[in-house]
Formats: sequence, structure tokens, C-alpha cells
Amino acid sequence: MEFRVFNLGLVDFKKAWEFQKQVFKKAKNNYLNAALILCRHHPVITFGRQARRENIKVTLSELEKRGIQFYEIERGGDVTYHGPGQLIAYPVFNLNYFKKDIHLFLRQLEESAINFLSAFAIKGDRRKGSTGVWIKRKKVASIGIAIRNWITFHGMSINIKKDDLDNFRLIRPCGMDIEMTSLETILGNNIEIEEINELFIGKFKKILLIPH
Repeated sequence: MEFRVFNLGLVDFKKAWEFQKQVFKKAKNNYLNAALILCRHHPVITFGRQARRENIKVTLSELEKRGIQFYEIERGGDVTYHGPGQLIAYPVFNLNYFKKDIHLFLRQLEESAINFLSAFAIKGDRRKGSTGVWIKRKKVASIGIAIRNWITFHGMSINIKKDDLDNFRLIRPCGMDIEMTSLETILGNNIEIEEINELFIGKFKKILLIPH
């Protein structure tokens, strides 16, 4: 099986979006079966297919003044925020080589995040009817994917840094009145994202790389 990992580091959302499309083409043309793109973003708010404008609490001009980019994109879900304090994972998987089950794929993404948190002795949970991962009543990981020709793109963000949560107050995350949390908030310790990427990759591969 051809599986690749790409670490883009801190990158504008648009550049990562274009890179996803390039990897998508490679998967479509059978140059690889699956890939995982890791990155962090400069502050950006993205608007999914089910998003409603009222879930952004400020005007787009106010976002611009704050240095926050805005994009309407093809993933499922509502509105979310991405920033440099998140571990962002974009799996580009050709599900023709795995199980053609979108629901299962989403649950596997959740499981990879739950297993990642467990390495820090943190219990992550699912919430019925709401994709993502929660720590008690606060959300720590958000998931939204797109799929074409049974190939996935977009993906998951896990909040790591506690000082990158304030911008969530500008939106109703995932269209809900909820509070977000981070790994640092729970642990009370400083965490460097680049130092935990390999840990996440290991948890991800153990759950997701299950072919037919």
C-alpha cells in the first residue's frame, strides 16, 4: 500500500487547500492509496456546506481587521476556526482500497484522536449526533470532510495550544453554543505541536490503515 505523510508546518489555509487537491489527483490516478497531510494554519474561519451565516458572530470586515481569513469550502459541517495552535490533519484516502463507508471513516478519525488523547491520560468521548471529540462538555477536536469518487479530503483539527481558543468566540463552532478546550488547558503544561506529530501519526496509522 502506498501511504505518504506530508508535514507542511505553518501554512496559509489556501496553500494547504491547493496541496490537498494535488494529492487528491495523485490518489485519483492511483499514484498512492492514502496520504496524511499535517499542518497548522494562520488564523482562518472556514464555512462548510451546511454552514449558516448567523453562526459567524461578527462581520467579514471585522474578521479582516483582526487578520482572520475566511473561506467557503466543500467540506461537510458548519463553521469552524483554524489557527496555529491546532494540530490539523487532512487525510486523503481512496476508500476504494479500504471500506467504502463514510460513517466508519468519520468514526475512525474520532478514534485516532481519542487514542492520541489517551497517550496523555486524557479521556476523549464522542457525543451522539455530533461528529468530533469531546472532553467532558467541551470540544477538543472538530471533523469535517469532503469526498469525491470515494476519495476523501479535508479532515480534522485538534486544539493543542490554550492561547489559540479566543477566536472561537467569534463563531458558533459547528453551529452550536459550545465551549472549546485544548490539550494544554487540560494538562496545564506547554506543548510544542511539532514534537507530538509523530505520536499522532502512530495513532492515526494504527486505526486508519485497515485495507479490505
